[in-house]
Amino acid sequence: MPRQPLVARRAEELLGASVVATAPVAGGDVATATRLRLSSGQTALMKTLPHAPDGFFEAEAAGLRWLSEVDGGVPLPEVLAAADDCVILAWVEQSPKTPVEAAATFGQQLAATHAAGADGWGLDHDGYIGRLPLPNRTTSSWPEFYAVRRLLPYLKLARDRGAISETDAASVEAVVGRLTDLLPEEQPARLHGDLWNGNCLWGQDLAIHVIDPAAYGGHREVDLAMLHLFGLTHLQRVMAAYDEASPLADGWEDRLGVHQLFPLLVHACMFGGGYGARAGTIAARYA
Repeated sequence: MPRQPLVARRAEELLGASVVATAPVAGGDVATATRLRLSSGQTALMKTLPHAPDGFFEAEAAGLRWLSEVDGGVPLPEVLAAADDCVILAWVEQSPKTPVEAAATFGQQLAATHAAGADGWGLDHDGYIGRLPLPNRTTSSWPEFYAVRRLLPYLKLARDRGAISETDAASVEAVVGRLTDLLPEEQPARLHGDLWNGNCLWGQDLAIHVIDPAAYGGHREVDLAMLHLFGLTHLQRVMAAYDEASPLADGWEDRLGVHQLFPLLVHACMFGGGYGARAGTIAARYA
């Protein structure tokens, strides 16, 4: 691997170790990713973003550390350093293998992470999902939090960007008015917050590692809804193991669409396309 001097120098400042080589990493919609080989022999991933929003990488690092506190929880990369312009993580070596046993273990680990809980609905600091701000100020109930911190802010942004029609927006608003009736009461879970299949890495250690959290205390069905929205290999096995470890409330499958409205609105804000219409179609089922 050749060495990118500017990237290497910044990593060396933060790590206090020499960078022997660097290489670009493909993928990622937000930050530029670079693989680092350190003089110690360790491999790391450095993510950079020019003019990153305030607290952008610090929020990612805080989320990874918070989720990593859980014994027996989902595997996450170790945070090696974080600053206002970058974050450096331990490298996760991926594998083309997707064994069903790993999916079952992941289901159990995800249940453990969720069960570790949170101090309330939200978090003591705001975060980001993609490049969009993620408001986390706590509220007294999950229906209130989901309405005022998740659905309504992104519905407004989608409208402002012309990414959702008024008819579809009205369907989402109708669901907001029914959240208290639709959503069962549970204790706050420790959520990854952006748990789609692209953030689940099948490692060479035959475990599923999760990356890029938008962590906060929320209803556990949010993470599960996102997994179902974008798919995951052996998802049925994941869910069977999860439900065995931590049984879900009756009707959880029927409620998946309610909690899929949030990621669909986020995608409408970020990418446009048909995400706004899809949110409207799903919302109409519950309105």
